[in-house]
Amino acid sequence: MKQILAVLMAALVVVAPAHAKGNKPCSGKKGGIKTCTSDGKFLCKDGTISKSKKVCR
Repeated sequence: MKQILAVLMAALVVVAPAHAKGNKPCSGKKGGIKTCTSDGKFLCKDGTISKSKKVCR
């Protein structure tokens, strides 16, 4: 049982940082995401449209 727990914890340590990498749309001075536009783009809290290639839903 302890071995299974140790393996699961090790997998979590490896997978979690890989998932968190990369910038998010509207990060930094833009203040974060306010909403999605009707065409799937990110509207930032500062009123600009993000240049991200990601599509919001």
